[in-house]
Amino acid sequence: MFPLIAAVLVVLIGSSICSSVETALFSVSTLKVRQIAQSNNASAIALLAIREKMNRPIATLVILNNLFNIIGSIAIAGLADVALGSTLLGAFSVLFTFLIIVFGEIIPKTFGERNALQLGLFAALPVTALTFVFTPLVWIMEQVTAPFTKGAKQPTTNEAEIQFMAKIGHQEGEIQADEAEMIQRIFRLNDLTAADLMTPRPTLTYLPGALTLDQARNDIIASQHTRIVITGETIDEVIGVALKAELLAAIVEGHSQWQIASLVRTARFVPELARVDKLLKTFQDSREHLAVVVDEYGGTSGVITLEDVLEVLTGEIVDETDQSVDLQEIARRRRHNMFQK
Repeated sequence: MFPLIAAVLVVLIGSSICSSVETALFSVSTLKVRQIAQSNNASAIALLAIREKMNRPIATLVILNNLFNIIGSIAIAGLADVALGSTLLGAFSVLFTFLIIVFGEIIPKTFGERNALQLGLFAALPVTALTFVFTPLVWIMEQVTAPFTKGAKQPTTNEAEIQFMAKIGHQEGEIQADEAEMIQRIFRLNDLTAADLMTPRPTLTYLPGALTLDQARNDIIASQHTRIVITGETIDEVIGVALKAELLAAIVEGHSQWQIASLVRTARFVPELARVDKLLKTFQDSREHLAVVVDEYGGTSGVITLEDVLEVLTGEIVDETDQSVDLQEIARRRRHNMFQK
């Protein structure tokens, strides 16, 4: 009887180990493993290698599991026939099948899924070694299954999944509300264009470059903006951008007869369809804070600033000098009123 009990225990333990490790390897988060692997942890590095190429390690575990279940069952059947006789063999077979299902499959796989990271790290190095030992057999299995398993590798994650994870993280208390909102906002950057965020032409503040500082003194002082668009004869002839501080400094220093055009800086022009994430990079690289948005014909559509882009991430930014919060909304109302007349 002892050989029979020992054989049953060996098969159940071997099957349960294979099942739990297999489930853990499938369940563990690749992102989490990559994070741990950055610390040069040997187990994490081995686990990451397994996660990035699962076919051979899983084939090794499947082969081992079947060796325990099939060959073990054949050996146990012979031992049971000797120890119990043909009368109890049928009842023992039913009991053994129940034990395999519960203790060799259900419980181990549940345990493996719930403790995926810990079990994966613990088993990574042994599985890697066993995979090397079983390489010839695994290679044969790969050749047989290759026609059925070929296909493009799925990405580790995607935009929708990250947004959903941030939402779940907030609901579970792992991520603060402002952090979750910021993550959601970040993904809006490449969905918006300059036309969506610009201060539109109807509400644009600009000054003709031919005016002298004295002639434009009141308009300069009244401007809410630190940067003022300077034009030629029409708004479609933008010649540059002037800093309000430099214009006021020139007036104070007694240069009121200077033309505004003499103090302009080069303006950057961007198309209406320019993506906001690209604009943010452009502003960072050029150290500029304003760009003129032009339509397909080269006409001025409006202006967009670094602040407009940052508001996508932070929400509306309003300081004590802002009299109008949403110039785009004002422009829309003006156009609506014009069409109603």
